[in-house]
Amino acid sequence: MTETPNTKTPLLDKVHCPADIRGLSLEQLKQLSDEVRTDLVEAVSQTGGHLGAGLGVVELTVALHATFNTPKDKIIWDVGHQSYPHKILTGRRERMRTIRQPEGLSGFCKRDESEYDVFGAGHSSTSISAGLGMAAARDAAGDDFDVVAVIGDGAMSAGMAFEAMNNAGHLGSRLIIILNDNDMSIAPPVGAFSAYLSKMVSSHKYRTLRHHAKTVASKFPGPLLRMAKKAEKYARGLATGGTMFEELGIYYVGPIDGHNLAHLMPVLKNVRDEKQSGPVLIHVVTHKGHGYAPAEAAADKYHGVVKFDVVTGSQQKAAAGAPSYTKVFGESLVQEAEQDSKIVAITAAMSSGTGVDIFEKRFPERTFDVGIAEQHAVTFAAGMATEGYKPFCAIYSTFLQRAYDQVVHDVAIQNLPVRFAIDRAGLVGADGPTHAGAFDVTYLASLPNFVVMAAADEAELKHMVATAAAHESGPIAFRYPRGEGTGAKLPERGEVLEIGKGRIVKQGSKLAILSLGTRLEEALKAAEELNARGLSTTVADARFAKPIDEALLERLLLDHEVVVTVEEGSIGGFGSHVVTLAAQKGWLEYPKYARLLPLFLPDTFIAQNKPHVMYDEAGLNAKQIVAAFDAALAQANASRAQAKR
Repeated sequence: MTETPNTKTPLLDKVHCPADIRGLSLEQLKQLSDEVRTDLVEAVSQTGGHLGAGLGVVELTVALHATFNTPKDKIIWDVGHQSYPHKILTGRRERMRTIRQPEGLSGFCKRDESEYDVFGAGHSSTSISAGLGMAAARDAAGDDFDVVAVIGDGAMSAGMAFEAMNNAGHLGSRLIIILNDNDMSIAPPVGAFSAYLSKMVSSHKYRTLRHHAKTVASKFPGPLLRMAKKAEKYARGLATGGTMFEELGIYYVGPIDGHNLAHLMPVLKNVRDEKQSGPVLIHVVTHKGHGYAPAEAAADKYHGVVKFDVVTGSQQKAAAGAPSYTKVFGESLVQEAEQDSKIVAITAAMSSGTGVDIFEKRFPERTFDVGIAEQHAVTFAAGMATEGYKPFCAIYSTFLQRAYDQVVHDVAIQNLPVRFAIDRAGLVGADGPTHAGAFDVTYLASLPNFVVMAAADEAELKHMVATAAAHESGPIAFRYPRGEGTGAKLPERGEVLEIGKGRIVKQGSKLAILSLGTRLEEALKAAEELNARGLSTTVADARFAKPIDEALLERLLLDHEVVVTVEEGSIGGFGSHVVTLAAQKGWLEYPKYARLLPLFLPDTFIAQNKPHVMYDEAGLNAKQIVAAFDAALAQANASRAQAKR
């Protein structure tokens, strides 16, 4: 039985690795690009995921793999969500409908997924640093291969990218940087003249002529030599827009239309074949969502999508449920800001992801999106705090890690009242370990002067926004997860919580669960099961990881036989602080005090899956909490039996 060919993608069907496209003509490469785009849209329509960025780099991806000898030559994608076309061309096409799914392909580049993924990139702005490191290692080993770092214009806004470019210009290793400018933030309109200039300045003839001109000019007197160098550099800079990069010691080519293979291919081949030393930057202008009308028409260019209809572009609507934590934060902050003109919101290129867009619609003049620059965001917030403003710095947990020195040095040491709204706390599902908020309690609660809160539900989040707004004596942070809330009834206005005071949610007598954050719902389910077995169980919501409610903890340890702490964070967090405090106070003496058992995320990175499944794997759902009590009670019974012998 013969297999029916896929008439939509006849050329792509013959491509199993990049080597298969290197003999194709320009017209065939154009056809292949169209087929990759078709395949990408159909695959993501079935899984959801990042779409707009991938659509924007289809031609660039085809051109790179057609030009360079991958995987010997290295291509680094920054950020990795633009790598979907790269995955299609590098032997993973048949698995694209598993992307971001359990046991499926990662939504980002992943080193252990493919030899073509030379560097993992879930966070932005790392490609030039990593690429320069690879180039330096190549030079040290006497090897010969090209390193290409593809970096988006948003990622280029981060300080790390400029640090790397500065070092690249100084080090002088051969490195090819491709600036994927999909926002027209730097480039003037591009066309045939720009393409001609780019091809010319990247050519061997121009580089040779430039070299000879430099040789002649070197005979000039000093002042004239310096004038000649400046004239050539600024002439090219004015023509192409690359003066800034030239100042950093990086040879600039561009801008080039990133969707025109006739413009792209000659420039890439020139740069590949020239083999000159030092870094080169090729400025490529693309458009997010290119080639798929619904994405081109959408404000966000279909950056991230759920499953959708390919023909209409309409995305599947989730069943109406509780508001998301992100929305509750944004609306609560607006409510506080309406009463306090000193409240401002700061985010690092994640306005909609953090709920700051809700605040921005109401208070545009009090909203600051600083770009992909978390370090700057934190110190910027600290600066505003010195002048009496009340900055809410809204950053994902996993992204705030990038600004830890600023959190310590610029906020904590100076005891400045910066409010940190930490979205994506805990495990986040399809985005996997790169975006999991596992460490924020550990790295914040260890800092002097910090108050650290975790919302158990959306009503608690509203109270914590109000508490943070009222807190003036130092830095304060509150964390909350991605996704819908529990359906808790929201108060008209958040109330200011007493710092360091938790609450009893359910009273029992034999066992106790002390929960921090949204594991409270699972803690209550565990208590129901334990109560049904005759084990009366108290459930408490700590609210604060720092300071800990000492009176509440002592009462739980005195009045119960076993106390289990539960949190959505790593070792070194809330449970560790509880155990340390109990040890310091002498509250670990059994049987005067309860057995104390902390439950937290395991010492591993948990792969993408449905959040509930991930928490099963982590051992933090109701059934695992019950199992922890069973083990502790069995141990207690064994200890008593041993003591009687």
